Amino acid sequence: MKIFERLYEKALVWSRHPQSPRILSGVSFAESVIFPIPVDVMLAPMVLSQPHRWIYFAWLATFFSVLGGIAGYWLGYFAYEPLVIPMLEKFNYVGHFESAQQWFSEWGVWVVFLAGFSPIPYKVFTVTAGVMMLAFWPFVIASLIGRAMRFFLVAWLMRIGGPLMERHLKKHFDTIGWSVVVLALLAYFYFR
Repeated sequence: MKIFERLYEKALVWSRHPQSPRILSGVSFAESVIFPIPVDVMLAPMVLSQPHRWIYFAWLATFFSVLGGIAGYWLGYFAYEPLVIPMLEKFNYVGHFESAQQWFSEWGVWVVFLAGFSPIPYKVFTVTAGVMMLAFWPFVIASLIGRAMRFFLVAWLMRIGGPLMERHLKKHFDTIGWSVVVLALLAYFYFR
């Protein structure tokens, strides 16, 4: 199935759109709360199409992702029963949520850093942090560091890789996409 390749082609179109920084900001914010598609899918083609702006795009993705994480935190903090529980049930995230709660009990704020940097669904941990009333400022700092490390790494790799990276990325995007899904599942079952 070429799901990720089609997604990449669409992201390439978006990355060249005059409003691409706004699209990246919106995707970054939404991905931290509810959106299932990783920011990297938009960030990578944007940097490839405008490599001189890689730092700007990485900061934009980081800033709006952390803002989305804060929104997810407050959603979990204030609206657990009326909004979060029905959403978890609707999107079949109850198991992820329970695992996230267990991880928070064991590792605290370090889980936020790990989720911010890794392919583990960050949105689950932002909402869970609010539900579990994790200290707000450590949550924000861990989110900022984890998300910045991830997005700056992706942007930098795209910047130094240039056209060669774009050819390889396009050729292997489905393999990379499915590998990330498999790694996320393995991490889930390992830490479960």
